[in-house]
This record gives sequence, structure tokens and C-alpha cells, in this order.
Amino acid sequence: MEEKAGIVFSIAKDNAPVPGCTVSKNVRAGANSITYFSLAKGTDISAEMHPDRKLLIVADGTLETYGTDGKTRRLRAGDSILIPAGRAVGEKSAEGAVYTEVVINKEDFMNELVKAGEVFRLADLIPYQEGKIVNMDVVQGVGVKLAVLAFDAGTGLSEHAAPGEALVFALDGNGVIGYEGREYPIHAGENFHFAKGGRHYVKADGRFKMALLLTLDD
Repeated sequence: MEEKAGIVFSIAKDNAPVPGCTVSKNVRAGANSITYFSLAKGTDISAEMHPDRKLLIVADGTLETYGTDGKTRRLRAGDSILIPAGRAVGEKSAEGAVYTEVVINKEDFMNELVKAGEVFRLADLIPYQEGKIVNMDVVQGVGVKLAVLAFDAGTGLSEHAAPGEALVFALDGNGVIGYEGREYPIHAGENFHFAKGGRHYVKADGRFKMALLLTLDD
């Protein structure tokens, strides 16, 4: 993954829109590609049809998707939408937007709570439960896994290493990420990248929700 590891960063701040332009940055190539997009205000990515599904996760600004069904969906920071395969859909922004696009292959499992074409929030997919960590697999495939976790205050994951690279999206509250012997406070709206095999743990600072996008070798 073409992303810095071991520091807290912001996809939104690192990919601020360029006036009058649309900009894309591919951070993972291959079947389950990951791309950051930034749209300046008043810009547009024309409707295109793709053979696989696309999951859009908005980091900042406002984004509108439009397509052949004649409907426009409006997304704000924290919102997501699953674009179905084989349907021409475009993106535009009146105010500017930054978002992440994850390609979801046809054979990859997608949780039935996520309906194609409907705006939703990853943070709203799971509840907090007292004294527990709640986990939901949103996407599960050969090359990618997206999970959402809700940590009650005082809970956390013990140190471990993942078989692939991982991108964290802090969704709600505050947490602490331990990585290779150091601790990093992380807040809603921020991101973190684990390198493959990087030793890490997660602790909630109060209640904390995050999404974990794990990528595996093809």
C-alpha cells in the first residue's frame, strides 16, 4: 500500500482539493484497488460503468453521486455508499470533497445490511455494548476485508500482527493505537496505516469506533 505507516494522518488533509481540478491517488493496485479522490468545488467525474462494485467513504466535504436511474445521492463526511456493478454512476461536488474508493469484486462477501445505492455511515452499522467489543465484517474477500469495531470504554485488542497491510478509519470517539513499541492517540476523522506484520494493539479512550480495511496479497 502506497501510504506511510506508523503515524496518525488524515486522508482529508493530505488530499486537499486543487482548485478547478479532480485528483486521484492510487494507494493499492490490483483486483481490490484503493484510490483517494479529491474533487474541487464545481468539478465532476462523468458517469462510468464498472464490472465490479465500488465502496465510497467520504472523508471531507460534500459529494453527490448520480447515474442512469435519475437519482442523486448526497453524501457528507462520514457517509458511505456502495455503487453496484454494471451501472453507470458519476460523482460531483458543489463545495469540494475528498473520499476513498475501494473496489469490491463480484465474488467478495458484502454484509446484507449494506444496500447498494443507499447512503449509510460505517459508524452506524454497529452499536456499543457495555464492557464489550462489537465487530462486524462488512466486506470479506480473497484480497480484502473491511470490518467495523465498536469498543466500550476500557476495552481493547491485545498486541498482534496482521497477515497484510491495514488502513484504519477512526469513526467515533478517541482511541490509542500501539504500533511497534509506541502509542499514538487517534481521533474521529483520522487514519493510521499498519505495515504487513507490524505489531499493534488498540485501546479505547472512552468509547471508540473504527473501521479496519485489511488488504492481503493476491
